[in-house]
Amino acid sequence: MDILITNDDGINAKGIKVLAETMRQFGRVTVIAPKTHQSGMSMALSMGLKPIAYKKVSEQDGISWSYLDATPASCVKFGIGRIFTDKLPDVVVSGINHGSNAASASCYSGTLGAAEEAALNGIPAIGVSLDCFSQNADFSAVKELFPDIFRKLMSNLPEKYGIFYNINFPDIPKDKIKGIKVGYQGKGKWIREFREWDKSFFEEKNLSPEMFGNSSRIQAEEGEEIYVMVGEFVDDKRNTSEADHRIMGDGYISIVAHNLDTTDYDECDKLRKSGFNITL
Repeated sequence: MDILITNDDGINAKGIKVLAETMRQFGRVTVIAPKTHQSGMSMALSMGLKPIAYKKVSEQDGISWSYLDATPASCVKFGIGRIFTDKLPDVVVSGINHGSNAASASCYSGTLGAAEEAALNGIPAIGVSLDCFSQNADFSAVKELFPDIFRKLMSNLPEKYGIFYNINFPDIPKDKIKGIKVGYQGKGKWIREFREWDKSFFEEKNLSPEMFGNSSRIQAEEGEEIYVMVGEFVDDKRNTSEADHRIMGDGYISIVAHNLDTTDYDECDKLRKSGFNITL
C-alpha cells in the first residue's frame, strides 16, 4: 500500500512523526508536509505564480520525508502531480493534528483540507486529530487505537464519490477512552475571536508563538494594532449527544464521514418548487 501523509502543523510537529511511524506497518509511507505551520487554511492553495520550495529531507526506516513551502492541500496536489506520477497513492492520511477538528473547526481545518483534496481526486482520505494543542501532546492513544480504525475504514471503502473521514480523539489516557462513536459535524461558533496580542497568553497555556509559525517579537508598523485570533467556542443548543465534539466530551473517539458535495438538495428542490427554474 502506498500511503501519502501530510498535516497542517508543519513537518516538525510531533503529531505527523507519530502518524508516519504508526502507518509504516501498512506499507510505503511518503510524507509531504508544509514547511511551516498552516492551520486554518482549509482547502486553500498556494497560488498566484509564487515560487514554492520543495525539499527531500530524508529517507529512513521506510519513510520518505519531504516538505513543501505551501498549504496542506497543495502538499497533496504536489504529491499527486510530482511524486505519484505513475500511480495514485492508495490513501491519504492527514494529521495527527494538534487540536480538535470537530464541530465548526472542520470548516477551517487545513488537516481536513488536505483530505478534501485527496477525495477530490478519488483517493480515500482520513483526517486524524487529538484535542490537545501542546507541542508535547501524548499521542499514545492514537498510536494504539487508530490502526484498527484504519483497517476497518479501508476494508469497506465507499463507492460514493467525495467522502473523507474526520476522526477526533479526546485528550485523555487510552484506558479512559470509552470507545468509538459515529456522529455528525457539531454546530457551534466562536465569539470574541480577536484579542490584543499578548505573549503571556501562550505562556499561560504552555504554548509558544513559534509553534504557530509566529515570532514572539512582534513589530507593529506605525498606527497598527496587533491582535491574535483565540475565540471562545459557543455550543449550539440544537446539538445532540451524537455531535462530534460532544462525543469527544463524553470520552469517546468520534468519526464523521464528510462529503465534498455541500449541495443542500432539499433546499434546491424547494427553490425549484418556488419557481426559480425560469426561461427568459
